[in-house]
Amino acid sequence: MVIPVHDVNPVRRTPWVTYALIAANVLVFLSTPGIAGSVSGESNLAQMCHLHAFLDHYAAVPRELIHDQLPGVVPTGQVAVGPNGAGCVIGPPTYDKSPALSVFTAMFLHGGWVHLLGNMLFLLIFGNNIEDRMGHVRYFLFYVVCGYAAGYGFAYLNADSADPLIGASGAIAGVLGAYLVLYPRARVWVLVPFLIFLPLRLPAWLVLGFWFVLQAVYSSGEGVSDAGTVAYAAHIVGFLAGMLLAWPLKPGTPPPPEPRGLLFGRRARPRQTW
Repeated sequence: MVIPVHDVNPVRRTPWVTYALIAANVLVFLSTPGIAGSVSGESNLAQMCHLHAFLDHYAAVPRELIHDQLPGVVPTGQVAVGPNGAGCVIGPPTYDKSPALSVFTAMFLHGGWVHLLGNMLFLLIFGNNIEDRMGHVRYFLFYVVCGYAAGYGFAYLNADSADPLIGASGAIAGVLGAYLVLYPRARVWVLVPFLIFLPLRLPAWLVLGFWFVLQAVYSSGEGVSDAGTVAYAAHIVGFLAGMLLAWPLKPGTPPPPEPRGLLFGRRARPRQTW
């Protein structure tokens, strides 16, 4: 997988919504109970129990979305010692949960630093141009709609799953789909792992098209070991939703000011402007 680091596509206005979304995701991540374990690489049982209880409350669960039924017992966040040793206590939920609203709250939850930083990197690079083209309010609504499409799309494909669905990936996939429609010829700086990280400036259609193909391959379980823990199908649905919603804006979108062709090495170094 190539790692995008910058796109050569200037904007006319400050992407305040994109910055706000990044800040909100980081703040929620830092305030998530039990997150200290994911930062240090270690976690104790109490932290894990708090984290499970928090995710059951705020994460989207496919079975709840499709059947609109909440479980009878959930982790309470407490620890107790039973016949088989210490474990997390379960009991009737003490809160009212809206499955539909949980899709929104789940967009701001992440399972670790790699999950968070990877999503925020893609949002920072590609979100500013989509916000610039759509405007602040319409961009935020677009982001939320793509997130909902991804969440419910994944739930319909996994209707009986009780595993919590978290992350901004589905909404950000919608941003990537919109970028592919609106700015396919924009140049994107990427790092390609080939012995070393080789910097290349590639067209967006190649970078994002390759990303989409990988999601499709991974969703089938081929070529990846974590196909059961990453919602690749949600990425696909979000990406397609973003393409569909952005398509009406394509005729009025000016092309980015970048020459054709692939550049690499010294010729690929960006020029500084002030």
